[in-house]
Amino acid sequence: MTNAAPVSPVDRADLRVRIDRALADFLATQRGWLAGVDDALAPVARSITSFVLGGGKRLRPAFAYWGYRGAGGADSEAVVTALAALEFVQASALIHDDLIDRSDTRRGEPAMHRRFAALHDERGWVGDASGFGDAAAILLGDLCLVWSDGLLHGSGLAPDVLARGRPVFDEMRTEVTIGQYLDVLTQATGDMSVERAGQVARYKSAKYTVERPLLLGAALADAPAGVGTAYSTYGLALGEAFQLRDDVLGVFGDPDQTGKPAGDDLREGKRTYLVAAAFEAAGTADRALLTRRLGDPDLDPAGVAALREIITSSGALDRTERRIAGLTDAALATLAGADLADEARQVLAELAVAATRRKY
Repeated sequence: MTNAAPVSPVDRADLRVRIDRALADFLATQRGWLAGVDDALAPVARSITSFVLGGGKRLRPAFAYWGYRGAGGADSEAVVTALAALEFVQASALIHDDLIDRSDTRRGEPAMHRRFAALHDERGWVGDASGFGDAAAILLGDLCLVWSDGLLHGSGLAPDVLARGRPVFDEMRTEVTIGQYLDVLTQATGDMSVERAGQVARYKSAKYTVERPLLLGAALADAPAGVGTAYSTYGLALGEAFQLRDDVLGVFGDPDQTGKPAGDDLREGKRTYLVAAAFEAAGTADRALLTRRLGDPDLDPAGVAALREIITSSGALDRTERRIAGLTDAALATLAGADLADEARQVLAELAVAATRRKY
């Protein structure tokens, strides 16, 4: 790409620092605003700040940024700030997801609904502590989604640049929301098909983790249509591979690495590709056990081990690993043939490896 701006090695090293600084500056302003409304909002400010700044890989802003640079966009603090807004979309999705799944922890800390239930207990307030925690999590997740708009539009980008990115940003947030609904629906109907699991993975995670951030970056850079096509092909394959890796970690992951209890996805009844593949290949007795114990909130370590054995012995784990590898290879092949700035192509290849080769 002849119009690509040069990218220095420093850009790659300090992107996360710049994203975190943009988030911290925005949150400091919001904390001040909340303090001016009522001192009782201090726990809200503290909780969102610690949640957003306390962890996360910053993958979505990274994909968006390097998608922007790969399409010829020039670096600026306004661009980094705008793309940091993706972290508030992610925070909203995680807070709501933990509530829906009744998860106790996130990133090794209490999930948001648990934090506010504990606050209710500590303060000795009246009413149901769990109900208060649930209500707080819904509202804080909504607030993060509102703040994603605030950070994007207050980034300093020119109005015409923001107008190019807005449709992508809105479609991404719609997709992750309907993907979450499809996930809930799949658990309610008990659908164990590989096809449904793939659809949920695409809309709940794959598209908003990789494809849409890339397309947001491309839109801000006013990229030609061919770049967007390449980003979609690369992003959908890689995003699905990323979600499949998360699914494997949700069953076999080390709690010290995942920040969640071992086998939590099994207790939550997640109908993932991994589980669907096991159900498809397992014998009658193993299918019955999988159906009976999947989604059991009281599943103990022995129960987790039994379901893991079914997943492994059925060949589902190997099948999932092969699919991750195939999708990643397809994404990298698309990237290799795309008309992008060379260093951005290299970084996007490195991100693909980092996103899919996490171990358990």
